[in-house]
Amino acid sequence: MMMQQRPGQPQRGGPMMGGPMAAMMPGAKASDFKGTMRKLIEYLGSYKLSILIVFIFAIASTASNIVGPKILGNATTKLFEGVMAQLGGSGSIDFDYIGRIVGLTLGLYLVSAFFAYLQGWIMANVSTNIAYRFRRDLSEKINRMPLKYFDGTTHGEVLSRITNDVDTVNQTLSQSLTQIITSLVTVVGVLGMMFSISWIMTLVALIIIPLSMVVVGLIVRQSQKYFKQQQEYLGHVNGHVEEMYSGHIVMKAFNGEEESIQKFDTSNNVLYDVAWKSQFLSGLMMPIMTFIGNLGYVAVSILGGYLAIKNVITIGDIQAFIQYTRSFTQPIMQLANISNVLQQTAAAAERVFEFLEEEEEVAESTQPIKLENVEGHVEFKNVHFGYSPDKIIINNFSAEAEPGHKIAIVGPTGAGKTTMVKLLMRFYDVNSGAILVDGHDIREFSRFDLRKLFGMVLQDTWLYNGSIMENIRYGRPTATDEEVIAAAQAAHVDHFVHTLPDGYHMVLNEETSNISQGQMQLLTIARAVLADPKILILDEATSSVDTRTEILIQRAMDHLMKNRTSFVIAHRLSTVRDADLILVMQQGDIVEQGNHEELLAKKGFYHELYMSQFKKQEETETV
Repeated sequence: MMMQQRPGQPQRGGPMMGGPMAAMMPGAKASDFKGTMRKLIEYLGSYKLSILIVFIFAIASTASNIVGPKILGNATTKLFEGVMAQLGGSGSIDFDYIGRIVGLTLGLYLVSAFFAYLQGWIMANVSTNIAYRFRRDLSEKINRMPLKYFDGTTHGEVLSRITNDVDTVNQTLSQSLTQIITSLVTVVGVLGMMFSISWIMTLVALIIIPLSMVVVGLIVRQSQKYFKQQQEYLGHVNGHVEEMYSGHIVMKAFNGEEESIQKFDTSNNVLYDVAWKSQFLSGLMMPIMTFIGNLGYVAVSILGGYLAIKNVITIGDIQAFIQYTRSFTQPIMQLANISNVLQQTAAAAERVFEFLEEEEEVAESTQPIKLENVEGHVEFKNVHFGYSPDKIIINNFSAEAEPGHKIAIVGPTGAGKTTMVKLLMRFYDVNSGAILVDGHDIREFSRFDLRKLFGMVLQDTWLYNGSIMENIRYGRPTATDEEVIAAAQAAHVDHFVHTLPDGYHMVLNEETSNISQGQMQLLTIARAVLADPKILILDEATSSVDTRTEILIQRAMDHLMKNRTSFVIAHRLSTVRDADLILVMQQGDIVEQGNHEELLAKKGFYHELYMSQFKKQEETETV
């Protein structure tokens, strides 16, 4: 089976679809083109002066280029007249006049180049600044988004908006915007100069435009489908390589090398075939357009020669007209291409604006509470919660955790144990009821201050590409090296760190594969020790480690829980028999609560869970 490309994976295409534009499939269109372009123009509002200057410079640069051939034609005419006069023995070539004309033309071209440089410099600054603002706004928006958005959206989709879509808008603003101006000015200006020289020759030159458009349309229609297939199979190849690389150990363990190579070759062969066709067809564009253009030049040259013989136009006018003919077809093709680019840009900008307009987290209190002395008293009061309003999974739940108590949350896989953690940390807000910390509703705190009250050690350890010292210090960035080492010693980290190359300064790789799972868990405990919170959330993570490491982790967690209110997500019920309160969850709701003895005496769901685990343990020990 072919590997599908992951959402948001960067793509690359041929010359007609290269760069960031490859992130959008050919023909991608915004559902509200006008509305999106209006928002984009509003976003450009603070750059009005810069864009106005760019417009003026672009017009000045293009106008200087347009006037050049006409003036240079005067020099050609004067040279021709001088040569003819010399041959007739009645005059000479006026080199002073020709020199002044050539100097003026060079001056115009220098002015054109200078204006082009200025407008390119300004537009590059504007476009990169807007891309910077987009990424900054998107990054800040991510931090204000509710967790439920990311529950239903892939990481790749979010990443695609920040990278591919912003790059598409950036490229359009830096290149296409000025190209639109210069192309329009060039078409109008050149057409006017051509008519000023000869309306008959202009009509002949214009005949090639419909022919060019027909040829371009035919080629684009054929090549576009191959470009689309090229992007698709490029995704297959990239996806397969990524999957095989990330899982190469499993692939080798099951002798999957041959099958992997066959899958790669299948996709790679198709990619080669469609890429060859797309590149070949797009490569035909310029030779065919050149051929059609040359037909126009032949017609113009013959007609121009005839008119010159009739003394209707001068030799210099013919030379200028041929230059104008050469510079007339290119901007027309650019404008035709830009219309498609603008559609893709609008589609990209629409995705960015959609994300920026997504619903944000509930606004924080305007006068948040700040506790000077945190005791760690936590109370759930008549809590109702559901991930969607029509499906409430926690119904009228009430419980109380005294300062320093250990609260265990138990239940089968998928029972919703992490839901309680998300409510405590206010990743989600309760539908009704309240969660109180030291008598204050957690919604009265700022999210920053609330989350500072908690320390978390989860089963899914999170360490980043940095030194061991930096990863532990993440719990309290202002901590000294001595405080970090003290926290590491309390978490039984110090002894194994000294066995590693570079010790505390050893850099963890991106996959954190240069230390073991147990060592990762101990580092996260050390981080929590350093943070020194009053309330802890612990997810037992000893199922995938050896017995000795499990004992070390358990000791470290016991040390961490001393004199702290602790919420422990328990997988093995034998580890929470000493808990002050056990919350038993089933199918997203709390069905029982009490201490170990009370729950066993009830002979309910907890008793059933405990006895099933106890029986399994006995069977294992017997075997």
